Amino acid sequence: MAAVSVSPAETRRASKAENLAGKYLTFSLGREEFAIQVLKVREIMGVEEITAVPQTPPYVKGVINLRGKVIPVVDLRLKFKLPELEYTQRTCIVVVQISMGTSVLPMGIIVDSVSEVLNLAPADIENTPDFGAGVTLPYVMGMAKIKGKVKILLDIDHVMTAQDLEGLEEIFNA
Repeated sequence: MAAVSVSPAETRRASKAENLAGKYLTFSLGREEFAIQVLKVREIMGVEEITAVPQTPPYVKGVINLRGKVIPVVDLRLKFKLPELEYTQRTCIVVVQISMGTSVLPMGIIVDSVSEVLNLAPADIENTPDFGAGVTLPYVMGMAKIKGKVKILLDIDHVMTAQDLEGLEEIFNA
């Protein structure tokens, strides 16, 4: 029997897919499907009254009172430079926990709709394709291939840049 040789790059890809395997909450923004690790999700709720905060970027919709704690709410459509849409009954706020150094910042992200929780195996996950020079996507962990569709695996800690988070932390911890 012949030995099969595996390149170091293939080994790295396989171990990355193994690290990314697990449970993901899937949601849509327009026709695109995204997924974030379930361990980062605190809760899912309908859109409620959001209090606007002056001098924040357009994608920061404001704050909500979540059981006595004021948390920022970001419209993920606007953060990803997608056209703004009117909220519907399917529009949700997904409350996530963003790791920022040694602290954790709760944040609401507005999505068009929540789909399901998927258990992704390493074989379902591919590395993020190379989009060419000058295109970096640090917030995309990989791509999941499920039932003939592709779901973009987001690293929610990197969706908001360090600069975004520092600005929000200053506003909400003042």
